[in-house]
Parts: sequence; structure tokens; C-alpha cells
Amino acid sequence: MPRVSVVIPTYDRAETLPRAIDSALAQTIDDIEVVVVDDGSTDETPSVLSGYEDPRVRPVVHATNQGANVARNTGIEHARGEYVAFLDSDDEWHPEKLERQLDALEGRSEDWVGVYCDTSYELSGSSGRLRSVAASVLARGDDRPTMEGGEELIGEILADNVQPGAGSTLLVRTDVAREIGGFDEELDRFQDPEFCLRVLEAGRLAYVDEKLVVREETGQPSADVIRSASEQYLSMYEETVDRFEDDGYEIRATHRLIVAKAYLSEGRLLRGLWYLRTAATSPRRYPGLCWAAGTGVRRRPGPIAAVLVIGLVATVLSRTAIVRRVLTE
Repeated sequence: MPRVSVVIPTYDRAETLPRAIDSALAQTIDDIEVVVVDDGSTDETPSVLSGYEDPRVRPVVHATNQGANVARNTGIEHARGEYVAFLDSDDEWHPEKLERQLDALEGRSEDWVGVYCDTSYELSGSSGRLRSVAASVLARGDDRPTMEGGEELIGEILADNVQPGAGSTLLVRTDVAREIGGFDEELDRFQDPEFCLRVLEAGRLAYVDEKLVVREETGQPSADVIRSASEQYLSMYEETVDRFEDDGYEIRATHRLIVAKAYLSEGRLLRGLWYLRTAATSPRRYPGLCWAAGTGVRRRPGPIAAVLVIGLVATVLSRTAIVRRVLTE
């Protein structure tokens, strides 16, 4: 029986899938299996999988495409390891990822049922690198959130201050993943944090403060899908959201920012500005907000659009700066 079952859901990603599988097989621990769930791919994915002769690679095939959450749950069903770790087929792990996570759980009580780690993003071009550097520098100005624990971690996840990234960073006990029912197959977005919230009902999550996962920046669902999923996600935890907002967490305002950025990046500027009026802002969120606004202007070029976006973004940023200055004086 392997100690860790690595679950890789994939659909039409024959080009990136080998990188993900190879990074799992290259782990510094050998006691693993790699369960690759081909979710009805129509590209060269079957040929890619047939090329692996390593007995640790176990393909499972869906006859039709059923979605990433269903594929992950299929992987959980087939997992034979004590722990299950998830890896998206367009991401990759550093070789010591699983070893570091298992070490983090070593010696802790049974209350600690899982562990996640930090990630880095592949952002193409010089503008992508600049965005990464800016985000890193600005994040240092924010108060560091609670990164591990139980109840105290729930508010941080709901407010998007902490992103456990269940799809590629999380390692959790297999029995816990099954007991909580796996990933919510009805959610089109926010399935990763929602899964982690239910893990926290079963126990505590540890954290490895190292960037052990490289995530590729890929496309996202439409803004309408993100808005609908955000509303669904928050309604599922309405009482919990109310409780943590009473404690000072900006949860609904943060989700309005997520939705605003989605609409802005699609070029649906007025819709984005509507959500941005009451959205949460903090220095570490500036690069993503400005990036979304700039993308939207490029998609809907014109002086009026540019003035609207730049003006409102400047207002939001200056408002936040004023508030922060008042609080520190």
C-alpha cells in the first residue's frame, strides 16, 4: 500500500500532462502511486498515458467529460494510500514537495489531518514578472494572516487571505477526504477553498512555508460563472460568513473584488465598476486589480473606457491609502 496517492485529473491537456506526472514521479519519497483520471479527453492524452511503463502510474478513464470535481472524486475513490494529494495537470511539483509536507505532520496529534504549501505562478513575459514582483513587495505591507490551524483558519480562507489550493498543494488523509464527501460537484468555482473548509470540520491543517508548487496561469471561467459561483459559495456558509465578518473579516467585500476583476478583465467595464465600488482593497490586491482593468481596456479600447477605469481604480486606491494612514497615526 503506498503512503501517498497522487490524484491528477486531466482533460485535453496532453501537452502539459507529462510535466505534471513526471514531477509526481520525481518526488524524493518513493512510496507513492499516481492516479491519473482521464476525464473523457479527445486529444492525445491516451497516447501520453500509454507511454508510461512505471507501475506507479494508474490511469482511470471516464467515457465522457464530467468535470474536474468529478474526476478528483474518482481519484479519491481509487486511492489506496494513507494520504491523498491533488495535482492539476497543468501544474508541477518541486521534487521535495511531499517529503516536506509529511515532515510537517510528523509528531503532531491526529487532529492535524492535512497540510498545504505555498505556490509560485508562471506568468509569461516581462509584464508578468513585473506583476509578480509588485505583488510580492506589496504583500509585505499587509498583516500576515493565520496560515495553519483549525477554526482560526476558516475566516482567512473565506476572506481569500489564505488560498490552500486544494487542487495542487493539499495533502490530506484519504479517510478524511472520503468522509467529507470529496469535492462539491455542483460548484463551478471556489471548489478548492470549499473542500478545505469541510476538511477543517474534521481536523486541523498545517502549512509549509515554501513554494513547492509551480502553477501555470491559465484561463478562467466567464465572469458570470464566477459571480454565480461566488454567490452560491457564500450562501452555503452564510452563518459562518456573518460570524467572521462580525470579527472584522472582509469576506463579502473581497468576493465583490473577485467578481469586479473578472468583469473588468472581460472588458465589461461598467459591470466591473459596479462591483468595485464596494469591494475590499488592500496593497497586495493592487497588482491583480490593475492587471484586470488594463486587460479590460485593451479588449474594449477607447478613451472613455480608459478614463472610467483609471479614475475609479485611482479613487479606490487613494481611499484605501487614506484609511491605512488614519489607522496608523
